[in-house]
Amino acid sequence: MNEVKPIKKVQKKEKDYLFSVGRRKSAVARVRLYEKVKADAVWGTTPIVKGEILVNEKPIADYFGGDIARHAYSEPLRITNAHQQQFAFTVKVEGGGPAGQLQALIAGISNALNKLDREQYRPILKKKGFLTRDARVRQRRKVGTGGKARRQKQSPKR
Repeated sequence: MNEVKPIKKVQKKEKDYLFSVGRRKSAVARVRLYEKVKADAVWGTTPIVKGEILVNEKPIADYFGGDIARHAYSEPLRITNAHQQQFAFTVKVEGGGPAGQLQALIAGISNALNKLDREQYRPILKKKGFLTRDARVRQRRKVGTGGKARRQKQSPKR
């Protein structure tokens, strides 16, 4: 009648990266941290090089320009003494605006470092607040408020 087929055991493929997610407002940053980079490793059309952070297939300096942004995204690496030259990061950022995306990226990098070495990096990152999800989001617009979230219609005088 019905033959029972043996269940094949699927072996998990060993990944050469650590995956983490950072979120802020409506922005989501999916981060991959590479400790060892293969010579032929590519992300899209861009080669992955140790010591670089690629955001949406562009170098991070091209995606987030300016000194303030550079200081912000390098902060998790600086406070943990995890030198950027040791790792390669690839980040896919979606949603939100530039500020939300930058904060999501910082949270994603911090989560990846936390996964890498929990005992060493967690206390430092936690103290700075990089592992805490900032849950503040834009308030939805309510019906009858004239286009704003909290505005109320003017009541007539007397």
